Amino acid sequence: MAPQITSSPVRVGDLTFDTRQVGEPGGTPVILLHGFPATSATWSGVLPVLAEAGCWAVAPDQRGYSPGARPPQVEDYATDLLAADVIGLVDALGASTFHLVGHDWGASVAWLVASTYPDRVASLTAVSVPHLGSYGRAVHTDPEQRRMSAYYAEFRRTPDMADVLLADDARRLRGVYGELPGDLVETYLQHLRRPGALDAALHWYRAMTSGLGATENVTVPTTFIWSDADEFIGPVAAHGCGEFVDADFRYVELAGVSHWVPELRPQVVAAEILRRVANA
Repeated sequence: MAPQITSSPVRVGDLTFDTRQVGEPGGTPVILLHGFPATSATWSGVLPVLAEAGCWAVAPDQRGYSPGARPPQVEDYATDLLAADVIGLVDALGASTFHLVGHDWGASVAWLVASTYPDRVASLTAVSVPHLGSYGRAVHTDPEQRRMSAYYAEFRRTPDMADVLLADDARRLRGVYGELPGDLVETYLQHLRRPGALDAALHWYRAMTSGLGATENVTVPTTFIWSDADEFIGPVAAHGCGEFVDADFRYVELAGVSHWVPELRPQVVAAEILRRVANA
């Protein structure tokens, strides 16, 4: 029988984060961060595999996604606060060092956490989004990446973007999910249709600054997983990632897989996380 995923709230200061957890608290701590427009359900196929290997795996619904961690102002979603949430979560769980995993926006936060708190992060596994220095450089130098990233501007400048994305039975949002299974898409949509949830998720884009491209190099053992059919991250950004890691670095490229790597290839992602954990 596969290990059972439990839902547990975790208090961090004035915020309460909903989390999915699996494994024993005495196991190797692994924190997994989801992206946009998703939830901790991103990791549903990954978490049990980690638990079977002796990990204590915890995936939070991040700031804005958890109803108890949904402050109202755009500035409440500055990336330094998103990174601090991760450290606060780990402190609340009673862990010291931990292994960190992130996909999409969760990967962006994970790169920032690993860069800012290297004494706490035992290893990093980033999925789809490369180091923010490589991504930022590609946006400025690579026309393909600029095209892929053009939606950022619309998200930032359109006040009612949440309504736009949810209109007509969430037609535009459904388009983002591509080939994801229908039941998982409905899980995500049910969550993001709750009052204020999608607008809070969009605050991540509104609060971001150009300073993310200046994120310092990472000095912890790192694996980066990218798929060559990713609709949002091109090869220039992906292939440059290793230049921004001053530690053991492993690059994994998947063929023919879209942006939604953890959902579509959970066994591969879990195996790479465990390989990184074992070699950290």
